[in-house]
Amino acid sequence: MDPWSEPPVLPSLTLPVAPELPQAVLEVPRAQIPSYKPLVVPPNTLRPPPGVEGMDTEDESPGGKRTNINVPPEAQIVEIPFTDIEVPMPTTTIMTTAATTAFISVGATLTATSLFKYLVMVMKPIIKTTWNKLTKKKEPKVS
Repeated sequence: MDPWSEPPVLPSLTLPVAPELPQAVLEVPRAQIPSYKPLVVPPNTLRPPPGVEGMDTEDESPGGKRTNINVPPEAQIVEIPFTDIEVPMPTTTIMTTAATTAFISVGATLTATSLFKYLVMVMKPIIKTTWNKLTKKKEPKVS
């Protein structure tokens, strides 16, 4: 009899029947619809009804009543051309210090960036050559 005529008998494993689990009960998802309370904005031309005393709004026009801002005594007041608006500005000393600090920090950043790029350009071939020499020494030679 030929040993190749019959298929080989492979070991098998019989698994037990899986236990029956009840189906999961899932609730239908519910969403809360966003809502808002409408904001009622009265028009500009709204006037109080007759017989009701209203507030005097004549002084609150842009050219009328001005609000007083607490300005330090050392601040300079600069008037914006072609308008009636005045803006407080810091003193010359403070402005000079801020400008000098900004100039020095930007200059230092640009100088450091240029120096770093130059060092990378100079050091890259040196490091690459050194790395190649180190890796060649460590490789075992096959003879």
